Amino acid sequence: MLVNLGTLPPVNATARREDGDELLMAELRATVEERLAALLPADGQNRVAAAMRYGTLAPGKRVRPLLLLVSAKGLGLDPDKLVDVACALEMVHAASLFLDDMPCMDDAQLRRGQPTVHVAFGEDVAMLAAVALLACAWRTTATAPHVAPLVRTEMVGVLSDAVGLDGLVTGQYRDLHEAGTACTTDAASATNEQKTGALFAAAFELAGLAAGATPKTRDLMREAAGHLGQAFQLADDLADVEMEPAALGKDCHQDVGKANLVSLLGHATARQRLQSHVERARHCLAQAMPADRTLPRLTRSIFGL
Repeated sequence: MLVNLGTLPPVNATARREDGDELLMAELRATVEERLAALLPADGQNRVAAAMRYGTLAPGKRVRPLLLLVSAKGLGLDPDKLVDVACALEMVHAASLFLDDMPCMDDAQLRRGQPTVHVAFGEDVAMLAAVALLACAWRTTATAPHVAPLVRTEMVGVLSDAVGLDGLVTGQYRDLHEAGTACTTDAASATNEQKTGALFAAAFELAGLAAGATPKTRDLMREAAGHLGQAFQLADDLADVEMEPAALGKDCHQDVGKANLVSLLGHATARQRLQSHVERARHCLAQAMPADRTLPRLTRSIFGL
């Protein structure tokens, strides 16, 4: 589950705050789902459009758009004004999954509890759908309402950098070609930073841009994003080893032979490191937004902590 906020009695002040957090998460997630469906092309247009909807609207946690919207709220913005930008971020994430799952990449058969896009539609359609999704993400960001034109331009740059050679592309390349020889924790962490951390960093950077956050606040948010990216990849690598496809909703045991942090450190140490990254992220976010407690709590609930 994305949110696991406990069951303290409703008379408890902490319980009331956490109930409010849970309701906020549910409302924001429903808003993102509805707007995503409206922004994507109609599936009757052609098979590429159908594949875009199939892969993007499949059941998912929507972690990245939620982090963007909740952080925007913590910075004093109405999160509803950034829903289109949050949807664009989710489009980028979905496009990356289409490509990562391809036979020439991770060769995955299952994603979000259903056959991967290339299995359902063919490799040619999956590649075209990924490209079309990226184009849709840029357009959605460039035309987002309630955001100043110059800020929208900067936002397109943030998303482009997250995908490009400083982000997802190089992260996936390193995962494919260097994982077998990356025998140090520093090398594995660098891969995680680009492969997974890039979109967490984009989520916070987009919110910071929209809010006109101070350089110090944005630096703290970037630091938090780095820790969250590391934690998320550690959780994913642990799940790959410890869980089965039926429970996880995607292929498992994909990392056999890879020198990731779980194989380098062992399960117990990797889990401790995951928890440390989450707590360090929460500390950074508490410093960046001292009046807000929703986002630090969300960062723990993502990992069931």
